[in-house]
Amino acid sequence: MNNSEAILTEGLNRTFKKKGQGVQTALEDINISVRPGEIFGFLGPNGAGKTTLIKILTTLLYPSSGRAFVAGYDVVKQANKVRPLINMVSGGETSGYGILRVRENLWMFSQFYGIPSKVSRERIDYYLRKFDLADDAETKINKISTGMRQKMNIIRGLVTDPRILFLDEPTLGLDVHIARQVRAHLVDWISEHPEKTVFLTTHYMAEADQLCDRIAIIDRGRIVACDTPQNLRRSAGGESSFKLVLRPAPPDLSLFEGIETVRNPYAGRRDEADDTLEVRFTMEDEAGLTGVLNAVTGGGHRIVRFSKEELSLEDLFMEIVGRRLEQDE
Repeated sequence: MNNSEAILTEGLNRTFKKKGQGVQTALEDINISVRPGEIFGFLGPNGAGKTTLIKILTTLLYPSSGRAFVAGYDVVKQANKVRPLINMVSGGETSGYGILRVRENLWMFSQFYGIPSKVSRERIDYYLRKFDLADDAETKINKISTGMRQKMNIIRGLVTDPRILFLDEPTLGLDVHIARQVRAHLVDWISEHPEKTVFLTTHYMAEADQLCDRIAIIDRGRIVACDTPQNLRRSAGGESSFKLVLRPAPPDLSLFEGIETVRNPYAGRRDEADDTLEVRFTMEDEAGLTGVLNAVTGGGHRIVRFSKEELSLEDLFMEIVGRRLEQDE
């Protein structure tokens, strides 16, 4: 393979046998190329194949067919060459031993990679300060919050100075404030180490939009699109995204079903106390807004707020796949 690529897959496939269900396809003909210094996003709903791919790339799972290379090495034939160069952090994971303190836990994991103690301690102290965990360095990890534990896990991923960092849903289950902190720290790490590569799986649109240089969208085990966020939006043509806040909140979106110009309407935030519902949709011709206004007022609702926005990745996913990212099949 070309050593200039941080990650390369060629016709990668993975199937599983499920009792009573026969052979199930998790990944089908996956071909991706990730450059050094890139934050590459792998975006898709739960069960689309994101975690299966990341397990293959981190040598935890064999592909059924096809090939994958990480840092120039075959993940099957040269797994022992790949592992020292990578690290992986998953969202919601519980790593380490509860009786260990935060600093002890990070040091222990650094030793698994053979990092000299002096070097590892300097890195640990640096990241503890950067992630605002220095005051909790001597706290046992079974006494810290979920958000603090995940920040510790991110530090664990960084302290080995990996050439390629794999992040599998790194902000899963975190509150908004902590998730923003984690994303900001990752942006800082890449800016400080432009030669490093991050491979990020997520089903959070804001996360992919904020962090990623390029995004591959996967659905049912197949990649359906891959490009920069800007180019993916451009691929939707001349459509615009609109947001309405309606009062009283309609019970569903049936009032939009008869409007031919409205595409992919979906419900956003519902405020029970204020009796409002946020509705988002895309539309190619703004002249169709008259039909929207007539349907809304005819249904006995009032538009509290209205805005036209840049097409979001959520809207784009709807355009490509035909359903919301979080929507169950």
